[in-house]
Amino acid sequence: MNLTVQEKDPAGLYDTPLLHQSYFWSQVKESQGYHTKAFDIKTPLSELNGKPGSSYVLDDILVQMIPVNRYQSIGYVPYGPVLNPDEERMGPFLEELSMSVKEKLPSQCLLLRYDLPWQSIWDDDVSLTTQNLRLNWGTNNKKLRKAVSNQLPSNTMFVNLLGSEEQILSRMHHKTRYNIRLAQRKGVEVRQVGRDHLDTFHSLYKETCERNRITSHDRSYFDALYSAEDEGAEIVLLMAFFDGQPLSAMFLSRSAHRATYLYGASSSQMRNSMSTYALQWHAIQLAKRWGCTEYDLFGVSPTVGMHHPMSGLYTFKKGFGGTIFQRMGCWDFAYDEEQASQLFAYEMVGEGYHLR
Repeated sequence: MNLTVQEKDPAGLYDTPLLHQSYFWSQVKESQGYHTKAFDIKTPLSELNGKPGSSYVLDDILVQMIPVNRYQSIGYVPYGPVLNPDEERMGPFLEELSMSVKEKLPSQCLLLRYDLPWQSIWDDDVSLTTQNLRLNWGTNNKKLRKAVSNQLPSNTMFVNLLGSEEQILSRMHHKTRYNIRLAQRKGVEVRQVGRDHLDTFHSLYKETCERNRITSHDRSYFDALYSAEDEGAEIVLLMAFFDGQPLSAMFLSRSAHRATYLYGASSSQMRNSMSTYALQWHAIQLAKRWGCTEYDLFGVSPTVGMHHPMSGLYTFKKGFGGTIFQRMGCWDFAYDEEQASQLFAYEMVGEGYHLR
């Protein structure tokens, strides 16, 4: 094999705009009870772009071990790897990486699941069968398979933070600008709050999940966000108030040059206050003060189609002037094909949706 991997302490993970591939995220998952591993990757540049040459590329990946039962687990790579080969080399690269990592994972690891951050290489109407065939093109064992569902959002929007605040506002939809200013006129106040407001956030969050029929996380899940320390990344809790009443809240993260909207919540009361618009505008202003050049709105429907359950979220986020980015989503490389197929069948009939 030309590609090599070497295990290292997650504290040695490189700075990255992908929070989920950072040491910060490793600490969060460890606090939540998951074991994480980190690996350096060294591969010839020619393996990525097919051009002749002798230079090598160095990068790394964070792998989260997720138990399936008392004895078995899967390795989950959230928004990784960052290294992005040309389309015809994607499958062979993932196959070689998977086999290189295998001996460094627990012996009862059934598969490696990549939540690929790469831009999608196919249109929305391309069938799953065709996607599987195309990603396995050039591989030796044809073991790559689209997972039943994506763990993290595969579709997002990036807001360009370059330029002045007025220039950023000018790139927004006029109704979004109006609602931001309306919230300000109404007296909505947004401020950064501490861990002592976590109960308030979780109450709003549960209300939001019930309203949108989304499976919610326990409060302890969010407690873990305060357990991590990393100079290259951070997370803060923002909350919007009207006359002292909390109406909406969100966790905003920073990793390298990117700010990311991670978890949001809002009350069903006083929705005409437009507090969520004020909240997002405050997040954008804070991200600029951090020196970020882009803001990841983290999760939208693939199109504005009204039949999609997230179409309203698409319209809301699109108003902030973002550009849609479609990732490739979750793909599995099976180490134990029989057991992996059983897991696949189980996931097919599973209910609920969680962001890990």
